[in-house]
Amino acid sequence: MCKICELKPVYEFTNKRKLCKSCFIKYFQKKVLYIIRKFSMIKSGDVIGYETGKDFRSVVLKDVMEMFAEKSPIQLVKLPSKKKNLKIAINSNIDLEAEKIINALIYEKSSKLKEFFPVVKKGNKIIIKPLYLFLDKEILLYAKLKNLKFIKIKDNKSKLVKFINDLEQNHPEVKRAVVNSYLKLMR
Repeated sequence: MCKICELKPVYEFTNKRKLCKSCFIKYFQKKVLYIIRKFSMIKSGDVIGYETGKDFRSVVLKDVMEMFAEKSPIQLVKLPSKKKNLKIAINSNIDLEAEKIINALIYEKSSKLKEFFPVVKKGNKIIIKPLYLFLDKEILLYAKLKNLKFIKIKDNKSKLVKFINDLEQNHPEVKRAVVNSYLKLMR
């Protein structure tokens, strides 16, 4: 945290800690590295494929994967690719995962509960989620601060999503609590 964080904050945590633009970008990038390391998503020499989309999550995923590729001996490829032993990075985050978990619990789709981990094996594919522990508002702020070009896509949100978002506004950290509880229960 620097002196500018108190004077010109761009983000405030629920514990009232504030971050300026440069500190927020550093925080975001460090957290991506932490997520990758914590869940053992990527090893040296891996080939990582990602889809190029125009929404803010896809643009940020591309940016952080390129940042990670500069620091690590991995190869990035755009999907679709003919490479074998490819890990696929997707732009899923806490907002999407909390919604899927709650949806599965409400509609008793317990067979799908294994699909919400940060690293998922589907047949011979390995799917990784480097943005797993980020909220949409953090990802959107990162995209704006880095001046990444993206298209705002209007979502037709279901009643469940609206309910979860309202709950998050009144009780911050609800989505994070849902995902953390899921990880503890399913491990």
